[in-house]
Amino acid sequence: MSVLLRYVMIVVACICLLAGMQLPHLADQYAKRVDATLREVTLNFQPFLIIANQHTAGNVEALIAMHRQSNVAAFKAEGDAIERMYQRKLRFEGEAKALKTHLPGRLWHVAFRADADLREQTLIQYNATVPLTQDALITGGVVALLMLLLLEAAMAGGRRLQAVLTRQINHRWRGAA
Repeated sequence: MSVLLRYVMIVVACICLLAGMQLPHLADQYAKRVDATLREVTLNFQPFLIIANQHTAGNVEALIAMHRQSNVAAFKAEGDAIERMYQRKLRFEGEAKALKTHLPGRLWHVAFRADADLREQTLIQYNATVPLTQDALITGGVVALLMLLLLEAAMAGGRRLQAVLTRQINHRWRGAA
């Protein structure tokens, strides 16, 4: 049984190593998607920024307020559209800033704080590779080590539980005789 268990542990370690090696690549793909989206929204927002520079000293909020205060319904609606685009630009600037950190910080951000739509798109279009970068190898090794430690702890707990149950059953068995 222990030989089979060792082979199972080796297989688990290999799977975790390969899965862990994907994490830096996934974070990189997400960062590229954020960058592309930020570039697109910045390009689309550029004309409004030029108008804000000409008429409101670069104050985008003042430009939005001017549109909303207009008596013309189309200009009021345009104020809402400009604000949505501006908020989207600010959101992706925040995403890009959050991703400019160390690898564990990027992985944490992608896992728990990322833009849900972009993360979903990244996962849908993700192609698994086996990158042989230092980050990928270290991350894969850490994931494999953590999983093996968790499995070892679970097996030790199972052995301890088995020993306690065996003692209780043997005690009751002897007491009944």
